[in-house]
Amino acid sequence: MKKTVVIDVVGLSASLIGEHTPFLKNWVADKQLSSIEPMLPAVTTAVQSTYVTGKWPTETGIVGNGWYDRTDSEIKFWKQSNKLVGGEKIWERARQLDPSFTVSKMFWWYNMYSSADFSVTPRPQYHADGVKAPDCYTHPSDLRDRLQDALGTFPLFNFWGPNANIKSTRWIADASLLVDRWHNPTLTLIYLPHLDYCLQKFGQDPAKSAKELHEIDDVLKDLIQHYERQSAEIIILSEYGIMNVSRPIHPNRLLREAGLINVRVEQGLELLDAGASRAFAVSDHQVAHVYINDPSCAAQVRSILEKTPGIELILDEAGKQKYHMDHERSGDLVLMADADSWFTYYYWNDDAKAPDYARLVDIHRKPGYDPVEMFMDPANPLIKLKAGYKLIRKKLGFRYLMNVIPLDATLIKGSHGRVGTPTANHPVFVSSRKGQSSTTPIPAVEVYDKIWEALTAEIPQKIV
Repeated sequence: MKKTVVIDVVGLSASLIGEHTPFLKNWVADKQLSSIEPMLPAVTTAVQSTYVTGKWPTETGIVGNGWYDRTDSEIKFWKQSNKLVGGEKIWERARQLDPSFTVSKMFWWYNMYSSADFSVTPRPQYHADGVKAPDCYTHPSDLRDRLQDALGTFPLFNFWGPNANIKSTRWIADASLLVDRWHNPTLTLIYLPHLDYCLQKFGQDPAKSAKELHEIDDVLKDLIQHYERQSAEIIILSEYGIMNVSRPIHPNRLLREAGLINVRVEQGLELLDAGASRAFAVSDHQVAHVYINDPSCAAQVRSILEKTPGIELILDEAGKQKYHMDHERSGDLVLMADADSWFTYYYWNDDAKAPDYARLVDIHRKPGYDPVEMFMDPANPLIKLKAGYKLIRKKLGFRYLMNVIPLDATLIKGSHGRVGTPTANHPVFVSSRKGQSSTTPIPAVEVYDKIWEALTAEIPQKIV
């Protein structure tokens, strides 16, 4: 099979390929560039699962970056086991055709316990004293030590949070090159998150994101030139484009005002009790799943949501089928925000009673996605000194709580997740094959076919 690399540049859209990405602009000039029709939900884990299976969320079961587990009565975000993803993976199909086929998954999601030959994914160490130490998980396990001996410890705190920057993306790219040199996989899947940070913070403003665009352009130059020397098929794609937003919507606060949400008070702070709540929302960018534990309040819930400005779609069972989201993990209702809005997870009405994790980078405990984790509290002029003091405590081995995250959702200027976005803001698909660019968007489910075509380009079609 044809050696192929698929590079996922998060948030990349045609509108961003220009003066601040000179290498990429020149490289795509004579290539086949198309947009990808956004799928619902247009979020990382769901889209990646569709790309590698050719199946909609109805079949993969990945209805968002998180969902409510009705059995455990727990909201779960950013899980990592590949066993959560339904459907045959593209590399599993490839092995049936070519037993010598191998695949490397470099930070694509659901990377643990998959059938990939080589994989690397973020996985911090959680020590008994409460310290979270940067690290990663690999298969085979010794790959972790080889990579970190060569590149240093994976920079976890530059992968997400207020200090997110090019260091993590550069580490992923360099690790991908090392794995390619050591093992020469047939298919390599590389995830580059860098643009996600600035685009959610500043929106679609190339002037404010110029530095980050140049940085990702340099990384892409190194990767593309390496794989061109290997005569590999190169595919550049993204999962979604970012839209400018200015209005946060707080569905859980609305449901709480109606008496539908239960909270537990611990040390004066409020914790959402999902299992005891009659209805609540799991927010995920511009999509939210509303779970209704008490069917008698279903009409009331829908009425509240229908009156809420900024909610464009409310999907019931028929609506979920239409958008390929009818799966047991989906909410009883699925919401999509309008182009200017996004959903927060906030459920408290008094910031003094917000849970301790609200002011932390804490992606697993929060009952929803929180992009505000990319900011340090701008209302506190001493916030950097406070963060520095916390780091000193960490280095000295003391317990510390990095409670520096603001509770101001209006800081976010860019979001994603919805369908119906302008073509200029669609995710992109670029093949290294020379040819005419297409004005017809590719359905997300057909990206799988495009990757398969690249892998089997040199095999007679009657065999494929």
